[in-house]
Amino acid sequence: MKVLFANKFFFRNGGSEVVMFDEMELMRSRNADVIEFSMNDDRNVPSRFQPYFVSQKSYRAPSRSDKLKSALSLIHSPEAVSKITDLIRNERPNILHCHNIYHQLTPSIISAAARLGVPVVLTLHDYKPVCPVYTQLSNGQVCTRCADGGFEALLARRCANGSLGRSALLWAEARYHALAGSYHRVGKFIAPSKFMYEAVVRRFGAEKVVHIPNGIDASRIEVPTDDEGYALYFGRLSAEKGVETLLLAHAADQGTWRLVIAGTGPLLEELQRKYPMAEFKGHLSGIELERTIMRAALIAVPSGWHENSPLSILEAMAYGKPIVASRIGGIPELVRDESTGLLFEPGDVSQLSESIRKLLADRHRREALGRSARRIVEIEYSLQAHGAALFSLYESLIGAAGLHKRVGS
Repeated sequence: MKVLFANKFFFRNGGSEVVMFDEMELMRSRNADVIEFSMNDDRNVPSRFQPYFVSQKSYRAPSRSDKLKSALSLIHSPEAVSKITDLIRNERPNILHCHNIYHQLTPSIISAAARLGVPVVLTLHDYKPVCPVYTQLSNGQVCTRCADGGFEALLARRCANGSLGRSALLWAEARYHALAGSYHRVGKFIAPSKFMYEAVVRRFGAEKVVHIPNGIDASRIEVPTDDEGYALYFGRLSAEKGVETLLLAHAADQGTWRLVIAGTGPLLEELQRKYPMAEFKGHLSGIELERTIMRAALIAVPSGWHENSPLSILEAMAYGKPIVASRIGGIPELVRDESTGLLFEPGDVSQLSESIRKLLADRHRREALGRSARRIVEIEYSLQAHGAALFSLYESLIGAAGLHKRVGS
């Protein structure tokens, strides 16, 4: 089997890249040949397929004509279509697996593969096919108005940060791919959460979507035997992540419990200024982040948007940490109330502070929740189980494509 993976970044930029690189290794372990398609970048992992990668794209062009070219390439990339066509013709993959392909590669590569008879899988790391702004947020509020494939609300509400120009561009992108049928050429959408599954079934139908949970290799993570009694948030510091709700809970309790914030983002300076009692550690990675997680008593996930299936939660569970999280999106599938953690209503400061205080005051209870979290990760979210489900999906799509060719030949 030859599997072609497509993602606009070929380095570990975020969750979608972590999933893709894990999947590539899983396929190699099953003796599949892995082919790679991406965008050139100095940070890329080496690839023998680099000559097929598209040129690096910047959407901060100085001139009006360059801005227009950038806008058009964001919707449809002739370069990406040409290069992936050459790659497919030369390497003859059995299947194309797309991850984060938007803007720099564009969904036009789906149609290019389909025209050459290659079945396509698309992992839904976000809501892009049913929400042109990715997040199901409109001006800070949860919104599902575009879920059925009608995108007029995007213009009326200026969902792209209140900008009519940006909203119009994303509307044009969505309408172009709706008319081109790009997403309807996907053989199967992979939904990492049941919540995501339900979000896209409305537009594409149940026969087009499959739920395959993300996986994690818990065997590489050692569960600590002790903690230092603090609550930890690690992630991006932006409005939809709800981190200010957590900081308000901490401030309401007069800082009587220790709160550590690891991460950067557009709100960093403002939050540091407004909430001096919290400990802001900035960006952490590698061993430093691992140690910070290991020493935490609990992990807080105060999101205010429809999170899909955050890898950060799976990682925290693998460390045997209880989670205090918002009851929103796909989060309750991972954080099971009173089993692997505690859930609170999004934005409810008092409920959040009460949940944190309860766990910080009861070591026995949080250790029990942490053990349950670790056990569920090992049983339900193993990387090997993810790989087996993925390989089986590939086989079924490749088999169906072969049958279709024989019938139609």
